[in-house]
Amino acid sequence: MTWAETLRTGWAAIRSHALRSALTVLGILIGIAAVILTVGLGLGTQQDVSAQISALGSNLLIVTPGSSTSSEGIRGGFGSAASLTRTDAEALDSDVSAPDVAGVAPEKETSLSLEANDTNWTTTVTGTTSDWLEVRSRELAYGTFLTDDDDTDRAAVVVLGSETATELFGRTNVVGQTVTLSGTDFTVQGVLAEQGASGDANLDDLAVVPLSTMSEQLVGGFQRNSLSTIYVQAASADQLSAASQEVTTLLLNLHGITSADSADFTVASQDSLVSTATAVYRTLTVLLTGIAALSLLVGGIGVMNIMLVSVTERTREIGLRKALGAPPWAIRRQFLVEASVLGLGGGLLGAALGIGAATWLPALLDSTIVVSGAAVAGSVVIAVGIGLVFGVYPATRAARLAPIDALRAQ
Repeated sequence: MTWAETLRTGWAAIRSHALRSALTVLGILIGIAAVILTVGLGLGTQQDVSAQISALGSNLLIVTPGSSTSSEGIRGGFGSAASLTRTDAEALDSDVSAPDVAGVAPEKETSLSLEANDTNWTTTVTGTTSDWLEVRSRELAYGTFLTDDDDTDRAAVVVLGSETATELFGRTNVVGQTVTLSGTDFTVQGVLAEQGASGDANLDDLAVVPLSTMSEQLVGGFQRNSLSTIYVQAASADQLSAASQEVTTLLLNLHGITSADSADFTVASQDSLVSTATAVYRTLTVLLTGIAALSLLVGGIGVMNIMLVSVTERTREIGLRKALGAPPWAIRRQFLVEASVLGLGGGLLGAALGIGAATWLPALLDSTIVVSGAAVAGSVVIAVGIGLVFGVYPATRAARLAPIDALRAQ
């Protein structure tokens, strides 16, 4: 029997039991679609996380204070110490000490209530310098950003996030309006363009003021010169590692610390954040893919069950073929081809369903789904493999039937 005859006979056998074959294909179809969607969701989530972290700015190093210890011996978490100052930020902005650093944006943050037109809104107030806009890769929707003169003069000016402006005034173009912070009137001289969210932080809900104004008028106290964070922009992605080493060495020298293990600050890069987040979501993707693959096992068992039933129903046909001289390998090939066709059909239909669902589900789930070509091709191959693997036993059983016994079967 030629391959063409084998395929034609196998297709005729599948069509003769259309409903049973369709149910078998359905089991494989669901498993393949589930695997494609699970892998796509995992890849999409990794992509979203990378984009959110990148929204912090390009080629960024994030320097945060270390932990503090109270007089009672209670240790605070990372970032609780007042170990970073404006002097540190100015030193990092030196072309001589840190040649691979392109820009530095010191930040001092606190939560304050803003008042305007009998309306109030509590948000994060950030004190910073004129370089903040470029280092953090932000853009203005209206007005102008802070200038060096604003910082020098301790000017009472503020740049609002788009959401903060909307909460206070009901619109975003509020340049020239006045808001009150801690009893002081501030003039709105700019509104930031919408940026969205990064992790748990709403990047559109904030107010930005000059760093000197923040230290002298809004915070004060013995920690007025301390900073919450220093954002350091490397000259390029290739110089990020060099910039990190320069920042670490310079701060250790400024703080009189000889061992990096005793540093009262931490330096993190976006690469490390992306790598950590990606590793977590990759593990989750593998776990969920494994769970989805269980449905493929169920589909494979369905293939075996259908083929065993087919062997039982076609015992006389098998006996007649063997009596006419068909060798065992021809009988085995016949049933393996039928199982493979069922697997291939389920694989192709499952791939089509997975790709289709990946097209319209993102709008429903508000999540990115990335269709992986490798996952689609691999799923189809796996589907065919399932047909072959789970068809081996029924095919072997059919090939071993004795012709005389098969012909006697009713």
